[in-house]
Amino acid sequence: MTAKEAYIIIDIGTGNVRVAATSVNGTVLGVAREDIQYIRDDKYADALYFDANALWKQVNALAKQVIDQLPGLTVRALTATSQREGIVLLGKDGESLIGLPNIDHRGREWEEMVPDKTIVYKLTGRYPTSLFSAFKLIGIKKRWKEIWQNTVNFVSISDWVEYQLSGVIKYEHSQASETLLYDVQFREWSENLCDVFSLDSSLLPPLKSSGEVLGQVLPDMATSFGISKEAVVVVGGGDTQLAIKSTQPAVEDIVIVSGTTTPIVKLVDTYLLDAHQRTWTSRDIEPNRLVFEANAGVTGLNFQRLKEIFYPNENYSVIEQELAATKDAFCMASLGSLVADEKTPLIKGGFIFPTPVSHQLTRGHFVWATILDIACSIAENYKILCEVAGHQPDYVWACGGGLQSVALRSLLAGLLNKKVQVRRGFEQSSVIGGALICNEALKASVAFDDTIETIEPRQQQYYAALYKEWKKTRSFFRSI
Repeated sequence: MTAKEAYIIIDIGTGNVRVAATSVNGTVLGVAREDIQYIRDDKYADALYFDANALWKQVNALAKQVIDQLPGLTVRALTATSQREGIVLLGKDGESLIGLPNIDHRGREWEEMVPDKTIVYKLTGRYPTSLFSAFKLIGIKKRWKEIWQNTVNFVSISDWVEYQLSGVIKYEHSQASETLLYDVQFREWSENLCDVFSLDSSLLPPLKSSGEVLGQVLPDMATSFGISKEAVVVVGGGDTQLAIKSTQPAVEDIVIVSGTTTPIVKLVDTYLLDAHQRTWTSRDIEPNRLVFEANAGVTGLNFQRLKEIFYPNENYSVIEQELAATKDAFCMASLGSLVADEKTPLIKGGFIFPTPVSHQLTRGHFVWATILDIACSIAENYKILCEVAGHQPDYVWACGGGLQSVALRSLLAGLLNKKVQVRRGFEQSSVIGGALICNEALKASVAFDDTIETIEPRQQQYYAALYKEWKKTRSFFRSI
């Protein structure tokens, strides 16, 4: 491998689509992004979809934009990652019929069709809800006949991207974990689960492992992107799993992945379930490893929206300066983050501060309260993971754009009483994970920067008092 070689990683998240180029040693060379356009579907109470063909045009345009800015580089490989639970339905000629994102809940009214949810939990590692792909398919089957009649296969969004690039229809294991049709322990599709949901197993494509080479990029795609026809397409995986990969963790490590939502995961080598069915167990992109997860729900999205309100024209460094100057807990928040052992989500939230409104109350207090809410929710879910699976190391790994905040990393270290470790490039963790996968697929031995930044836990009593106050705030909003 040479310094003139690069990888393209296509990352389709909940909010936006990104195309990134990296060097073979994981340096991000360029990123282009746009928001995904969702369409409300009035046939259901809570349904969104996207035009897959329109999304592919966005991917094409963004890829050209990134590649055009990197003259002289040879693209050796392309891979994809995406939001978990999102799918694309394919027709008999492989055409893209409709895209259903993770935030689509068209299957909610059929959730009770599963009489014994415990059986599903034991096989899939997750309590069955409309978040997952099987219920999305049922929603289409029940109420959108013209789409259903033409559906031959469905794939995850990252598998769909790789299909567009390679012409190969398949499903990667970490993404298959999100369908409710896959036996997570035995790494295979389940006829029993297909029967539970009355879905034909012929819908299920062949399974492939992350890091496999699917073949060379299709000639017309190479021409469209402006890359070598010798470039290969590598199987990627779920965005959480690629982000985990970027931290280069070991079994028994815990990784906090802070993006739109915040999964808190422990890497395990045996199939592990929670007796109270509060957690998810998924396949990792490493074949012999599983991901044991609790999720703090909408977190980074809350922070982003508050930034748009209070800091519309400032960058994150301004926020960090003001947060560093915010030494008191003038304001507490509860903004709808999730805790795994709560039976129902919070549907009311907000800020609490002393009245009359003090002249000392600043915009920094509101954003600080938001970050505290995120950190405390992560701490609650961390406790649940530890209750079931334990955690001996004196550190946790952290990655994802949400962890750019030094204030959040400090809060986490204090609340968890663990060192918080981040690697170089942690802000673009799923992209870095994609570069690592491409290196493995091409059997390239490349040195990555092993620089680790560590925040030590301090002021535990102070953080314990904040945590107690946050619990009271959360209880107040739950009582409304």
